Amino acid sequence: MFVLSNFVIALARILEVVLTIYMWIIIFRAVISWVNPDPYNKIVILLYRLTEPVLGPVRRKLPWRNMGIDLSPIIVMLVILFLQYFLVESIIGLAHRL
Repeated sequence: MFVLSNFVIALARILEVVLTIYMWIIIFRAVISWVNPDPYNKIVILLYRLTEPVLGPVRRKLPWRNMGIDLSPIIVMLVILFLQYFLVESIIGLAHRL
């Protein structure tokens, strides 16, 4: 049964790495929005394509979206941190009980 336990732990760690990488992509997107990025730059296009499917719906749900400050990256990063601390650790705890 230890093989299944190690497999589940490995999947949890991979999920943690993917969430961390996505959080850094959101940070880069937020930093790049402070300057006037070239909309035809391939890196800017990639950042927008990777983050807009998550940031867009969050941005539309926020009640203060017309204030001029976009708080959706902060909300998404808090959700990612919650997933890392709750979901990943819960999966690892479950794997240890297998």
